[in-house]
Amino acid sequence: SRPRSLCSPQGFLYTAPVRDQGNIYKPNNKMMADELSEKAVHDVHTKEIDLVNRDPKHLNDDVVKIDFEDVIAEPEGTHSFDGIWKASFTTFTVTKYWFYRLLSAIFGIPMALIWGIYFAILSFLHIWAVVPCIRSYLIEIQCISRVYSICIHTFCDPLFEAIGKVFSSIRATVRKEI
Repeated sequence: SRPRSLCSPQGFLYTAPVRDQGNIYKPNNKMMADELSEKAVHDVHTKEIDLVNRDPKHLNDDVVKIDFEDVIAEPEGTHSFDGIWKASFTTFTVTKYWFYRLLSAIFGIPMALIWGIYFAILSFLHIWAVVPCIRSYLIEIQCISRVYSICIHTFCDPLFEAIGKVFSSIRATVRKEI
């Protein structure tokens, strides 16, 4: 397909695909129908995920990247037994690791469902309510601004020009007397 630019009477630009061989959903010739049946359909919702790097955009680098040394620290001169320190480190690390896994196993899928619904609602409202309201407001305010501009130019401009001419003949001089 090749895009063709169209311009609406309001001046908004959009592109409309033009196909020489018909609609992509209803091909009008056998060659195009065969070409479509040969192509593998890829679903964007079943993309490959990286099981090693699970935070590729680094969303949680500053928030939850907590290690033992970030929470518990013994200053110089105040040290516990080495065995206690090692056992504490191991207990903290293993508990944090397995408890996170347990919580994510129990609540991960329900929370993913809740967040999926939330962002679907947010996207729906943004696409079907917020943007159309903003566009409508901008169209309406443009009409109002034209009427307002005409009123200002008709009534205020002559008044301000007259006041400006009155005050333009005033001369002020400053003298310093000692």
